[in-house]
Amino acid sequence: MTIASQPHRRNPTDVLTQSVVVFSKNYLPMSRINIKRAIVLLVSGKAEPLTHTEEKGWQVRSPSVVFDVPKQIRLTFPGNERLWNVPPVNRREVLRRDRYTCQYCGSTKNLTLDHVIPRSKGGKHSWDNVVTACERCNSRKGDRTPVQAGMPLRTQPKAPMHPVVTFAEQFWREQQQENLE
Repeated sequence: MTIASQPHRRNPTDVLTQSVVVFSKNYLPMSRINIKRAIVLLVSGKAEPLTHTEEKGWQVRSPSVVFDVPKQIRLTFPGNERLWNVPPVNRREVLRRDRYTCQYCGSTKNLTLDHVIPRSKGGKHSWDNVVTACERCNSRKGDRTPVQAGMPLRTQPKAPMHPVVTFAEQFWREQQQENLE
């Protein structure tokens, strides 16, 4: 018998590729973790299943035990969601925030950092004054503001958000989309 003629069978380990949403003790969605980590948190008592949803989770089987793993769990200990500092302004973090794209023309080549208000004009080296710019736009703008150079910014620069807040916003947006469908 050839493999092509056999009916498609799911691999029993496919369930291990699933992810579980983790909520803080205060019900703030914090992150997604793999199902193995969720099992460890549930078995060790550091998390509990959230049962307010109708969605069934997954069954994970071992030779002697069957675990029912929910799609969402809540930590039972206070989380460290408040212990986060805004990262320092540096090249890597600014490039990440601006998605490796020039904030003047949209190019992704030869990227540098640019001070929106030049330091020589009193501009600070801060999150709301530093953007990603390609070498061409940076030299074209020179020692001028974007208004003086006639080069508007594609987005206003700002400090990055707390990762938990970013995840929570994305999570609730996805929930709204699912409810609309």
